[in-house]
Amino acid sequence: MTTGWEAAVEAQIRSAQERGEFDNLPGAGKPIPGRDMPYDEGWWIRSFMEREQIPSDLLLPTPLQLRRRIEQLPAELRDLPTEDAVRSYVAALNTEVVAWLRTPTGPRVVVRPVNVEEAVRRWRADRKRAAPVVTAPEPQRATSARPRRRWRWWRR
Repeated sequence: MTTGWEAAVEAQIRSAQERGEFDNLPGAGKPIPGRDMPYDEGWWIRSFMEREQIPSDLLLPTPLQLRRRIEQLPAELRDLPTEDAVRSYVAALNTEVVAWLRTPTGPRVVVRPVNVEEAVRRWRADRKRAAPVVTAPEPQRATSARPRRRWRWWRR
């Protein structure tokens, strides 16, 4: 025997089914994702991070995030256009490192500020290696009065 409110809810569900409001719902007839997997308490955070495309580095403790940023520093500096931009970027990173060193939280990991001059020296060396080789311009060909007609094979 059902109570009054259960009967009212069942009646609403039945009338919605008759109207066809449950037809063609997304995911209808498909298995529930992860049903065959063992239970994981962090399933909701993993699905949120996948759905929102959040990098997993954000879950790391602060000292590990700083270490990773220091390791990836040459790749990040490579795209900066000027030496002043490189110096300001490294100074901002060093400010974060010093702030963490004043009040360390999380695991005890050795994190040291980056040497600005060494970073600039490495940036200059990378720029010299990546600089394109300048070649002499090709001499201009003599052109005739009438331009040459090009046939395009894809047009009929």
